[in-house]
Amino acid sequence: MSTFITSRTDVTMRSSASRGSALLRVVTMIEMAVERHRSRHALMELSDAQLKDIGISRSEAFREANRPFWG
Repeated sequence: MSTFITSRTDVTMRSSASRGSALLRVVTMIEMAVERHRSRHALMELSDAQLKDIGISRSEAFREANRPFWG
């Protein structure tokens, strides 16, 4: 029969790792939202010809640029 001893340090380290990975997920989500915001606003910098090339009208670009960053 084996006996496993879990020290308080082990539990604390696992808890810290969980917080660390949760923080990493939050940071990643924020980075993605910022990139989405930049991309959407970059559409407004394109000319009408460039928008036409990618199949987007000026009104669609405007609508996309004004969407909330989280959606």
